[in-house]
Amino acid sequence: PPAQDPLLLLKALQLLWTKKEMKKQLKEEIRRGFAGLEDPLAGLLDMLESSGDWKGKGHSLGYYITAELQLWIKEHPAVQQSGIKLKKLQARVLRILAQCPANLLDPLISIYQLHTADRNYLLGHVSHLYHKGNYKEAAILSIKLKLQPDQDVEKMCTPLLLQDKMNLVEDYVGEYPELQSKLLQILDTWCEPGFNIRDITRQYQGLSRYKPDKFNRKMLSKLVFRLLDRFNVDPALCPNVINQRHLRTLNYLFYKRFVEKTMTQENWTDHVQSTVGENRWLQGHLIQLLVSHCDLNTAARWARRCNLPKEMLPYGVADELQKLQIQERVEEAAKAENYEESKKKDYYQLPIPRANIHFLQTWEETLGCWEKVLQPGQVVGIDMEWRPSFGMVGKPRVSLLQIALKDEVFLFDLPRLLEQAETEGEKEKLPHFIQKLYSDAAITKLGYGMSGDLSSLAATWSALKDTEKQARGVVDLLTVDKQKVDVLSPEQSYEEREFRQPEKGLSLLVQHVLGKPLDKTEQLSNWEKRPLREEQIIYAASDAYCLLEIYEKLCKDPASFGLSSDLSGSLVGKPSLKPRAKKQLNKQEVSSPSGQQCKGSKKETTCPPAPISPKEFSVVCDNMLQGLGRYLRCLGVDVRMLENDDDHRKAAEIARQEGRVILTSGLPYQTLQSQVAEGRCFSVNCSEKAKEQALQVLKHFNVQVSLADIFSRCQ
Repeated sequence: PPAQDPLLLLKALQLLWTKKEMKKQLKEEIRRGFAGLEDPLAGLLDMLESSGDWKGKGHSLGYYITAELQLWIKEHPAVQQSGIKLKKLQARVLRILAQCPANLLDPLISIYQLHTADRNYLLGHVSHLYHKGNYKEAAILSIKLKLQPDQDVEKMCTPLLLQDKMNLVEDYVGEYPELQSKLLQILDTWCEPGFNIRDITRQYQGLSRYKPDKFNRKMLSKLVFRLLDRFNVDPALCPNVINQRHLRTLNYLFYKRFVEKTMTQENWTDHVQSTVGENRWLQGHLIQLLVSHCDLNTAARWARRCNLPKEMLPYGVADELQKLQIQERVEEAAKAENYEESKKKDYYQLPIPRANIHFLQTWEETLGCWEKVLQPGQVVGIDMEWRPSFGMVGKPRVSLLQIALKDEVFLFDLPRLLEQAETEGEKEKLPHFIQKLYSDAAITKLGYGMSGDLSSLAATWSALKDTEKQARGVVDLLTVDKQKVDVLSPEQSYEEREFRQPEKGLSLLVQHVLGKPLDKTEQLSNWEKRPLREEQIIYAASDAYCLLEIYEKLCKDPASFGLSSDLSGSLVGKPSLKPRAKKQLNKQEVSSPSGQQCKGSKKETTCPPAPISPKEFSVVCDNMLQGLGRYLRCLGVDVRMLENDDDHRKAAEIARQEGRVILTSGLPYQTLQSQVAEGRCFSVNCSEKAKEQALQVLKHFNVQVSLADIFSRCQ
């Protein structure tokens, strides 16, 4: 029979395609059609060139015919072309590939054997696409045809970055470690302090979907860290980005120490030293920061410690270097002594002698501990410490594991024990005991947010990765925190509130149950540095031991803490996840975004707060609640309001600095409540009028308004 015309075949297929129920017939017609074509490969191109329905996304007749031909060729390999005929077909298909959606690429590349085509010819075609401004298409085709090793990675990826196509850039270098390193080095040079990013963007001014606002140092830095992490590349390749990150850490440490004042001198010093290291550039910045936050004397002492040459020092610091005196050290020692004494009055104190805290660094030293711990009926408090990561890549490595018994506490030096296990080839000994402890239901394990601790432990020692699944007999005191009614919280006076950071997490639970909070000044210690300081040892032991005391007190009198009398029944079970950064959940009630108070499932009897006058009530209103703010001010309340263009987070800053309650609504409530002490953030119903909102606030905080309060403040 005479060969069929591909375009007549296409017409017949289009008719069947419109009738969706004819799928089976369509398939048979396509196969019959191919068998009747003189050259099915050329026929498919004729059909694709004349139809164009395949250019959109999703399934099209063009895609359906192509997929069927791909299968049909496998059954009829004789139709495959070669030599000059195939070259002509390849030239035609490349024109189609430039316009076709992703789902058509693979079948067409396979049918026309593009992987066997002349590589220079393919590179020339991709280059042509690139110069026409089809950067995305050029990149996708290069990935499919594996052309990347013969291309310029900077040239190919820059326009994609400017169009915010990060994922495509990652795929482009995905299988080529050399290109990954090259790309990272290029991105890092763009982050050099003197480099002008506009020099790059200028060349691509007419780019479609161009997003220059997204193309900045911050974005580049984030991208570099994402790629370093994903491809596991040595960070030393990116000195500029790493230095910038360290400089940000340095600025953050100065903020924590000198603005927020929540970090001790020792911890701050440890972190500054490990951040700056031997890097002269960072050391120079450190001295400048010290001059602006402290004084010349402090800057001079650090300059001496870093062994900085005089020509690097700012004016005045060099002179001060020669005047350092011993007298200051004497004063420091006296000050520290007084501080320690006052701390004893204010914070939880460990009730066991110092001699009963054991620091274990060898396998032999741990044996005595396991003998005591692995006893049926034993109750143990468990906690872990790791060095704060300040935004660096990866999960933290546990530096210290603390196990507390009634009369003693054991501190396991994990880095040292891990090192010893590797050199002696006995990696499984310690994990075996830790797993035995967690999986034994006859031993009660107390923790606070155990799930987070266990996942960090698994990341530190891979042999412990299934510990969480096998855990039995676990009491997570974080669940108590979620259930318990805050009936015993002692009211803090306004004076105390101003000078002390609000307690949160485990410290708040210790305060509620045992009367005094934990001293958390060592929380941000460098736990990897050895030897540990005495303060760190006491802190670590207290963190684990206090769990035993809390548990004992809650078991004796669960009802007065708003818990069911069968305490063990409600708690023993799987570990629960620590809220991010150990932040507290609101215990008495959780405000829903609409402002309605959602009560817990248990019957709770909460005492209303003591009545206060509007003069004593200070608030900061989020930027969509100016009407409420003005109304409360009329009633004599001390009100501060955010401007319309302020970020919601500013409310938390003001609240912390000035001891104010935040009034907000909707989604910002979820963010803000976790940044201030419990009960210091309230969500109002934004669908109500200002007057109703005000009544809701006054009732919740028990504010009693008298006639004299009205208009007592300047409006």
